[in-house]
Amino acid sequence: MELKCPPAPLNKKEYITDIGKILIKEHGKKKYYKPEEVKKASKKSKHYDASGIDWHCWAMCTFSSHSDFDNYHELTGEVCDYVEMKTEMLSGLATSTSADWLTIPDLDIDASWLDFGDIFGGILEGIGEFIGGIFDGL
Repeated sequence: MELKCPPAPLNKKEYITDIGKILIKEHGKKKYYKPEEVKKASKKSKHYDASGIDWHCWAMCTFSSHSDFDNYHELTGEVCDYVEMKTEMLSGLATSTSADWLTIPDLDIDASWLDFGDIFGGILEGIGEFIGGIFDGL
């Protein structure tokens, strides 16, 4: 029987912001975080559900490299699609206005992980660094 990840968190922006802050606090700014680091951050977040729902895979598709994500899921036996999940997470972020982002206190998230190259087949390669520069300027 295949194991599947739970549905995406409803408030993607809030979830990713929370996980990002935990990762930066504990591991500093990095382009990618190891799946184990992301899973621990997810369990520490206010979004961790004590009843067993853990959206760590959704954070992993956002903060871990594609290969680390795939390797993790191969070991766990979970069937999760990096590109599909990352696309859904980024679409959740895209629905937020830039004004929403400016209301987050102490926004200090490295957005270089927004690697759109995996999602759009390299068409928009480098846009993650561009967006990362915008966040660095906030």
